[in-house]
Amino acid sequence: MANHAEERLRQLGISLPEASSPAAKYANYVIVDGLMYVSGKGPSGQPRGKLGVQYTTEQGYEFARLTGIEVLAVLKEGLGSLDKVKRVVKIQGFVNATANFEEHHKVLNGFSDLMLEVFGDQGIHARSVFGAVSLRDQLPVIVDSIFQVEE
Repeated sequence: MANHAEERLRQLGISLPEASSPAAKYANYVIVDGLMYVSGKGPSGQPRGKLGVQYTTEQGYEFARLTGIEVLAVLKEGLGSLDKVKRVVKIQGFVNATANFEEHHKVLNGFSDLMLEVFGDQGIHARSVFGAVSLRDQLPVIVDSIFQVEE
Protein backbone atom coordinates (compact mmCIF):
# COMPACT_ATOMS: atom_id res chain seq x y z
CA MET A 1 0.00 0.00 0.00
CA ALA A 2 1.38 3.39 -0.99
CA ASN A 3 2.03 5.96 1.69
CA HIS A 4 0.71 9.43 0.87
CA ALA A 5 2.18 11.23 3.86
CA GLU A 6 3.60 14.10 1.79
CA GLU A 7 0.16 14.79 0.31
CA ARG A 8 -1.52 14.57 3.72
CA LEU A 9 1.00 17.06 5.09
CA ARG A 10 0.07 19.51 2.31
CA GLN A 11 -3.65 18.97 2.98
CA LEU A 12 -3.07 19.73 6.66
CA GLY A 13 -1.29 22.96 5.70
CA ILE A 14 1.88 21.93 7.53
CA SER A 15 5.21 23.06 6.14
CA LEU A 16 8.13 21.41 7.85
CA PRO A 17 10.98 23.45 9.31
CA GLU A 18 14.57 22.42 8.83
CA ALA A 19 15.41 19.59 11.19
CA SER A 20 16.78 20.89 14.47
CA SER A 21 20.35 19.94 15.33
CA PRO A 22 21.18 17.57 18.19
CA ALA A 23 21.61 19.31 21.56
CA ALA A 24 24.84 17.41 22.33
CA LYS A 25 27.18 14.83 20.77
CA TYR A 26 24.74 12.37 19.21
CA ALA A 27 23.00 11.81 15.88
CA ASN A 28 19.53 13.13 15.05
CA TYR A 29 18.65 9.62 13.90
CA VAL A 30 20.11 6.20 13.22
CA ILE A 31 18.75 3.64 10.75
CA VAL A 32 19.32 -0.05 11.55
CA ASP A 33 17.63 -2.99 9.81
CA GLY A 34 14.77 -0.94 8.40
CA LEU A 35 14.08 0.93 11.63
CA MET A 36 14.76 4.64 12.05
CA TYR A 37 15.40 5.68 15.64
CA VAL A 38 14.86 9.41 16.09
CA SER A 39 16.59 11.05 19.06
CA GLY A 40 14.50 12.85 21.64
CA LYS A 41 13.01 16.07 20.30
CA GLY A 42 11.09 18.89 21.97
CA PRO A 43 8.72 21.53 20.62
CA SER A 44 9.94 24.27 18.33
CA GLY A 45 10.42 27.66 19.92
CA GLN A 46 12.04 26.10 22.98
CA PRO A 47 9.26 26.84 25.50
CA ARG A 48 10.39 26.36 29.09
CA GLY A 49 8.29 25.19 31.99
CA LYS A 50 6.28 22.52 33.70
CA LEU A 51 2.83 21.09 33.06
CA GLY A 52 0.67 21.79 36.07
CA VAL A 53 2.51 25.07 36.83
CA GLN A 54 3.27 27.20 33.76
CA TYR A 55 1.23 25.16 31.27
CA THR A 56 -2.15 23.44 31.00
CA THR A 57 -2.85 20.02 29.52
CA GLU A 58 -4.17 21.73 26.38
CA GLN A 59 -0.97 23.71 25.97
CA GLY A 60 1.00 20.50 26.53
CA TYR A 61 -1.00 18.85 23.74
CA GLU A 62 0.07 21.64 21.37
CA PHE A 63 3.70 21.30 22.51
CA ALA A 64 3.55 17.56 21.79
CA ARG A 65 2.09 18.29 18.34
CA LEU A 66 4.90 20.78 17.65
CA THR A 67 7.35 18.09 18.78
CA GLY A 68 5.79 15.79 16.19
CA ILE A 69 6.46 18.39 13.51
CA GLU A 70 10.12 18.49 14.63
CA VAL A 71 10.28 14.69 14.32
CA LEU A 72 8.69 14.80 10.87
CA ALA A 73 11.38 17.29 9.81
CA VAL A 74 14.07 14.81 10.93
CA LEU A 75 12.36 12.00 9.02
CA LYS A 76 12.18 14.15 5.89
CA GLU A 77 15.85 15.12 6.21
CA GLY A 78 16.94 11.53 6.72
CA LEU A 79 14.71 9.84 4.13
CA GLY A 80 14.14 12.57 1.54
CA SER A 81 10.38 11.90 1.66
CA LEU A 82 7.88 11.03 4.37
CA ASP A 83 6.40 8.56 1.88
CA LYS A 84 9.30 6.24 2.79
CA VAL A 85 7.88 5.78 6.28
CA LYS A 86 6.17 2.37 6.34
CA ARG A 87 4.90 2.59 9.92
CA VAL A 88 5.16 4.53 13.14
CA VAL A 89 6.36 1.79 15.51
CA LYS A 90 6.92 3.23 19.00
CA ILE A 91 6.60 6.61 20.68
CA GLN A 92 8.06 7.36 24.10
CA GLY A 93 7.14 10.67 25.67
CA PHE A 94 8.51 12.49 28.67
CA VAL A 95 6.39 15.22 30.22
CA ASN A 96 7.98 17.79 32.53
CA ALA A 97 5.24 17.95 35.15
CA THR A 98 4.44 18.47 38.79
CA ALA A 99 4.15 15.43 41.07
CA ASN A 100 0.35 15.70 41.14
CA PHE A 101 -0.12 16.15 37.34
CA GLU A 102 -2.10 13.18 35.98
CA GLU A 103 -2.79 13.94 32.31
CA HIS A 104 0.49 12.90 30.69
CA HIS A 105 -1.42 10.68 28.25
CA LYS A 106 -3.56 13.61 27.10
CA VAL A 107 -0.43 15.69 26.48
CA LEU A 108 1.19 12.97 24.35
CA ASN A 109 -2.03 12.65 22.32
CA GLY A 110 -0.85 15.80 20.51
CA PHE A 111 2.02 13.80 19.02
CA SER A 112 -0.02 10.63 18.43
CA ASP A 113 -2.88 12.48 16.72
CA LEU A 114 -0.44 14.14 14.32
CA MET A 115 1.10 10.77 13.38
CA LEU A 116 -2.38 9.40 12.61
CA GLU A 117 -3.27 12.48 10.54
CA VAL A 118 -0.06 12.26 8.49
CA PHE A 119 0.40 8.47 8.15
CA GLY A 120 -3.19 7.17 8.39
CA ASP A 121 -3.41 3.58 9.63
CA GLN A 122 0.40 3.29 9.44
CA GLY A 123 0.49 5.99 12.12
CA ILE A 124 -1.03 3.71 14.78
CA HIS A 125 1.79 2.94 17.21
CA ALA A 126 2.77 1.54 20.57
CA ARG A 127 3.65 4.19 23.12
CA SER A 128 4.72 4.97 26.64
CA VAL A 129 4.56 8.25 28.51
CA PHE A 130 6.40 9.21 31.66
CA GLY A 131 6.31 12.15 34.01
CA ALA A 132 9.68 13.76 34.61
CA VAL A 133 10.84 15.96 37.44
CA SER A 134 12.95 17.87 34.90
CA LEU A 135 13.96 17.76 31.23
CA ARG A 136 16.86 19.34 29.34
CA ASP A 137 16.52 23.09 28.90
CA GLN A 138 13.34 22.88 31.02
CA LEU A 139 11.39 21.76 27.94
CA PRO A 140 7.79 20.79 28.75
CA VAL A 141 7.84 17.69 26.51
CA ILE A 142 10.45 15.46 24.85
CA VAL A 143 9.56 12.54 22.56
CA ASP A 144 11.76 9.86 21.09
CA SER A 145 10.43 7.61 18.40
CA ILE A 146 10.97 4.60 16.17
CA PHE A 147 9.75 4.25 12.58
CA GLN A 148 9.84 1.39 10.08
CA VAL A 149 11.24 2.84 6.86
CA GLU A 150 12.24 1.97 3.30
CA GLU A 151 16.01 1.98 3.11
